[in-house]
Amino acid sequence: MPISVTILGNSSAKPTAKGHPSAQVVNINEQLFLVDAGEGVQRQMAHCGISPLKLRAVFISHLHGDHVFGLFPLLSTLGLYGRRTPLKIYAPRPFGEALEGFLRLFESDLPYTPEWVEVDTTKHQIIFENDTTEIWSLPLRHRVPTAGYLFRQKEPALNVTKYAIERYELDMHQIVAAKRGEDIELESGEIIANDMLTYRPYPPMSYAYCSDTNYSARLAKMCEGVDMLYHEATYDASMQKMAKLRGHSSTTDAAKVAKMAGAGKLLIGHFSSRYKELEPLLQECREIFPETYIAEEKQTFTILEKRNKE
Repeated sequence: MPISVTILGNSSAKPTAKGHPSAQVVNINEQLFLVDAGEGVQRQMAHCGISPLKLRAVFISHLHGDHVFGLFPLLSTLGLYGRRTPLKIYAPRPFGEALEGFLRLFESDLPYTPEWVEVDTTKHQIIFENDTTEIWSLPLRHRVPTAGYLFRQKEPALNVTKYAIERYELDMHQIVAAKRGEDIELESGEIIANDMLTYRPYPPMSYAYCSDTNYSARLAKMCEGVDMLYHEATYDASMQKMAKLRGHSSTTDAAKVAKMAGAGKLLIGHFSSRYKELEPLLQECREIFPETYIAEEKQTFTILEKRNKE
């Protein structure tokens, strides 16, 4: 089952005529998660055909306006749409104060409950988990407490091949046992190893969102083997000192993290408004990590599913 990421915004703090601040929707196992919510996020969702009512939860990296100012209008709109299910918002402290003020001053009678879940930006740990998915916090190095997020599919349940069912004339009890990972004993006494009967329908996939941050070798280690990595690249390689001073990354920083992590694909974004053309930034990254792509707004990037065996 694929993971897909729809880019709603790829610009940094200063508004531009074309770009929107940081926001993405991650679809993992048919669950939609909003990751950051810069200004204009709900209009961008509408442009991309994404219903906000389908959001399972929201993840905010940090409390700078270009990552959160679009959230509160969205919360109001969800009330107008008649949402009834509580909406969890994962964010660092002191987001709860901002949410409390918004609800008290503007939306005291929403038909649903926005629930703040505090994210400890110093720890790499699971903060969301269900039967199919786990989401980890990623400590980032920015000017204020900041966390990235690592989305992982859990290993899917075993399936029994149609060929095995027919060849060994398996009954329902044997099929259920095989799905539990057990070897199967036939009426003849022959033992059939489980790996001769079953397969995983897809290998677990993963996606990491890393914005905003200085270069971090520790971050690369936490994202080791990730299938797709989004890493901010606010500045070009010539502005390395500025990037470090401002708590951001350059193109080469992003590419080095992807290479060190052994990522399958790198998406770059959070571009400074000074750049009218993004191709030079892309080429700087590709010199170090060839599988780099611009996180183009309104574009969906998909980690394709693969079958282990037929």
